[in-house]
Amino acid sequence: MATEDFRTYDVIVIGAGPVGENVADRTAAAGLSTVIVESELVGGECSYWACEPSKALLRPVLLRADAVHIPGIDPAVRNPLDAKAVLAHRDRMSADWKDDGQVEWLESVGVELLRGHGRLAGEREVSVETPDGETVRLRARHAVALCTGSRAALPTVPGIEDVRPWTSREATAAVAAPRRLAVVGAGVVGIEMATAWQSLGSHVTLLAREAGLLPRMEPFAGELVTERLREAGADVRFGVSVTAVRRVPAGQSDEVRVTLSDGGEVVADEILFATGRAPRSADIGLETVGLGPGEWVATDDSLTVTAVPGDWLYAVGDVNGRALFTHQGKYQARIAGAVIGARSRGERPSSGRWTPHSATADGAAVPGVVFTDPEIATVGLTAAMAESAGRDVEVVDYELGDLAGAQQYRPGYRGRARVVIDRDREVVVGATFVGPGVSELLYSATVAIAGEVPVERLWHAVPAFPTISEVWLRLLEARRDA
Repeated sequence: MATEDFRTYDVIVIGAGPVGENVADRTAAAGLSTVIVESELVGGECSYWACEPSKALLRPVLLRADAVHIPGIDPAVRNPLDAKAVLAHRDRMSADWKDDGQVEWLESVGVELLRGHGRLAGEREVSVETPDGETVRLRARHAVALCTGSRAALPTVPGIEDVRPWTSREATAAVAAPRRLAVVGAGVVGIEMATAWQSLGSHVTLLAREAGLLPRMEPFAGELVTERLREAGADVRFGVSVTAVRRVPAGQSDEVRVTLSDGGEVVADEILFATGRAPRSADIGLETVGLGPGEWVATDDSLTVTAVPGDWLYAVGDVNGRALFTHQGKYQARIAGAVIGARSRGERPSSGRWTPHSATADGAAVPGVVFTDPEIATVGLTAAMAESAGRDVEVVDYELGDLAGAQQYRPGYRGRARVVIDRDREVVVGATFVGPGVSELLYSATVAIAGEVPVERLWHAVPAFPTISEVWLRLLEARRDA
């Protein structure tokens, strides 16, 4: 009987986005032979259809929003953006959807690339269907890491299959601004793309079934963004959902008719559904190791899959559902790589919070930026989250526009800062900043929370004047004087 041919490696990584690349980098650096399997472009969603192209679309929008308020700058900045030039910049930032540079980087760190669709095929085994129809069998001595990410989740709406809906991929890769764009969803993708395309010449109608934008953040964040979107000309509607969609045939007008729950109708040229994410786990062989296909793959803080015995299977990044941010997935990747390296040497990974082998920040200090006008920067818990968890917290607010540094940044600056302080431990557990340029405040807040810096110690972290970072001093003063 013929023996099936396997290619054997120490580590197999399925998915070559930023998360998979970082796992492979860490295991290769630990001296482990590593192969990474990818069915699309090396670099993944973030490089070509999410983080990079979306920020390339938004950066000119935010820069112009600041410039129009600054005395002495040419009034021409008030003119509409050159959409063609912005889209060309987006193309450059997305490497024109070519992954040559990413492939070269993998080679430089000693990671082998196998193009094709990878599926688990039992314990420590992976089957890869290559683009030319061959099947390659892989076996791992130590670990298999699932780094397949997430995808846009489309709702069940009558007619949706026929309207050629945009998801985040189409919204970031479109070759021209539609005259009218309907955006469905109150989350980050929806409001970022509404901000970008409204500024690039589309008339945007933003439809949210919730009572406000960004319902998982502090309420003032969504309120300030709503205000600016409406000032920019967008039609923002709350408390409505889409009950049906249909596209009029191209021979007529080729427009999308959107029926709403309140009986109204919106007419658009394109419709973007930004209604959440789902794991890319439906066709990666989870059933061969006793897991349910299409589900989030649960892990412990070492990123080891909890439902599979033997400490060989890892789920890293979006696919585990812990924190759906590229930077957080890369953080997990560094930890998973360290855990795999330790176990390969027969060592027991360190346990407990804030160790090299524990993704503690996933539950305590997850940072995020929403690149709208105004920007939103958040890390840790909101006041509502902390209170629902039974924490005794104190909430301190400050108007960012009262800072000299903010007025230097933009005359008429509007924004707000909030910190959530755990009274029992006297440490900051959450922070939210909303206003132009606040993304630069985020790392200091993340350090304060992850480092569990006592509030009394923060008095000795002196902010430079006049900068927006002076808000830290003003928040401490507001608390002292309350």
